[in-house]
Amino acid sequence: MTRAQADVNLDAIAHNAMRLRSAAPDSRLMAVVKADGYGHGMVPVARAARAGGADYLGVALPEEAVEVRESGDNGPLLCWLYPPSADLSGLVERRVELSVNGPEALHQVIAAARTADRPARIHLKIDTGLGRSGSPMDTWAELVASALGTQAAGAVEIVGIWSHLASSDEPESPVTDRQVGVFEEALAVAESQGLVPELRHLANSGGTLRHPQTHFDMVRCGISVYGLTPGPAIGTSAGLGLIPAMTLTSEVALVKRVPAAHGVSYGHRYRTRRSTQLALIPVGYADGLPRSGSNRLPMMINGERFTVAGTVAMDQVVVDIGDAPVRAGDKVHLFGPGSHGEPTADDWAAACATINYEIVTRLGPRTPRRHLGGA
Repeated sequence: MTRAQADVNLDAIAHNAMRLRSAAPDSRLMAVVKADGYGHGMVPVARAARAGGADYLGVALPEEAVEVRESGDNGPLLCWLYPPSADLSGLVERRVELSVNGPEALHQVIAAARTADRPARIHLKIDTGLGRSGSPMDTWAELVASALGTQAAGAVEIVGIWSHLASSDEPESPVTDRQVGVFEEALAVAESQGLVPELRHLANSGGTLRHPQTHFDMVRCGISVYGLTPGPAIGTSAGLGLIPAMTLTSEVALVKRVPAAHGVSYGHRYRTRRSTQLALIPVGYADGLPRSGSNRLPMMINGERFTVAGTVAMDQVVVDIGDAPVRAGDKVHLFGPGSHGEPTADDWAAACATINYEIVTRLGPRTPRRHLGGA
C-alpha cells in the first residue's frame, strides 16, 4: 500500500443514492458532487450516483461543471457559484444549467447565451433566510419579471426556482418551516406572473431525511450521498440507512520504546506517563488531518484503538501504543464506516469540534483515492 490511501466504496455511493430516493419518492434527486465529490473523487462519484438513480448532479464552480461534462456525463447538471468576471458561454454550450440570484447574474447569463447562440437553462434563486446568495424577497418579483422577459426573447429557459436551508440539521428548529413559508410565497409571486417552473427545490440532506415538507419537485443531497449524517441530531449513518463510503488508512512507519516523561512531537504537548512504545504514522495536516486533533484523534491498529499523542505535524503523527504488539508495516485505520470497530469521520469530527463534511473534504492530493465496487 501507499503511505496513506483513501478507499472509496462506489457501491456505497449508489446505495446511498437509492436510499435518498426512497426518502423522497415523489421528488427527483440531485447528487451534489462539488469539492471533488466531498473529497471522494468527483467523476467516479458522479457515475456511481447516477447508477444509484440520481436524476441531476450539482456542482458549485464552473470548472467542476466542465470536468463533469468532459468525463462524458451529459445528464442534467446545475452549477450555482461563479464570479461576475466568469465567461459562462462554455457552460451554456455544454448544456450546464445555471443559478441566477439577481439582475447582474441574469445579465451575465444572457451574454453567455448570446455568445453560445443558444438559450441558457436557468434556476432562479430566492433567499428564504440563509442570508447567502439568492434574491431578497423585496426584489424577487422584479427578477422574475426580468427573467420572463428574457425567456420570451429566447435567451433563457427558466427550469427551476430554488433556495437553500439553514438549519435542517436541527430537527426542532422553527427556521426550516419559516423558510418553507418564504419559499412558497416566492413561488406564488412567480405564479402570479405566469411562471410555474418544472422544478422547485429547497431540501438538502437534512431536509430530505427529516423534513418532508421541504421536498417539492427535487431534493439536493450532498453529505448523505457519501454515507455521512448531516448532523448528530438527525441520526447516525447506520440509523439513517446510509453507508459511509470512505476508509482512510496508513501504515506504521516506526515503533520505538521511550522512557517515562518523554516529550512527544512539537511543543511536548504530550509526555509519556511510563516506559512505553511510540508508533510513528506518516500522515499529517498536509494530508488533511486536522491539527486541532492533536492529542485527540482516534485511530485503530491491529483491532485496538489508540489516540494521537501530541501535536499533529505536517507529515506525521505519533501514537502511544503502550506494550501493544505493533510493528512497522502494520496497517492503521484512521477512519472508515465503523463496521469493524474503526473510528468514523463522525468520531474525528467530534474530536476536533467540527463537522464530518470538513473531515472528508480536507483530505489533500497527497492521499490517493482508490475507487472500489461495481458502481
